[in-house]
Amino acid sequence: MMWRLFSSKDGKTAGAMAHSAAILYRATVEQARQPVFYAAYDVPDTLDGRFELIALHMFFVLHRLKIDDPAAQQLSQDLFDTMFGDMDRSLREMGVADLGVGRRIRAMAEALYGRMAAYEAGLAADDGVLAAALRRNLYGTVRDTEPPAAALAAICGYVRAAVRDLAAQPLQRLMAGDVIFPAVPVL
Repeated sequence: MMWRLFSSKDGKTAGAMAHSAAILYRATVEQARQPVFYAAYDVPDTLDGRFELIALHMFFVLHRLKIDDPAAQQLSQDLFDTMFGDMDRSLREMGVADLGVGRRIRAMAEALYGRMAAYEAGLAADDGVLAAALRRNLYGTVRDTEPPAAALAAICGYVRAAVRDLAAQPLQRLMAGDVIFPAVPVL
């Protein structure tokens, strides 16, 4: 009863937006964790490889939400906060000391921004530019091996399909936390 005195429509909206962000983040992570990325596409099944796939899929959603709409901008921020809240919890569970968590989270956020800029540039250019960004990021921790050309070409196609598919999904659907990623092509 007491909470009703202090609640506002904005508070309810903010709570719904945070809930939608949590649902979107969960769907994003589920898509990024599909075994095909590691088995067929040879993305390293490491902490770095998993982060890179989550970052790639976050890019898809954040790219779609990058419009001149205050609600979409708020959902983007809530999604970003949800992701890094999860990363913070994960680092702590892995035993990273409290003093090191902030530094690592900051580095991860900078990495995400860098990936997003590289993927934006790749989308605006030909597949060579996009493939270079994907090679550098998805496969960056495996320096001594080149990813299979077929895998790199297929993942370029997947990136373009994901961006196209999300652009076609109604904003209200995303605002409700519902996202549908394209099927990952089987090699």
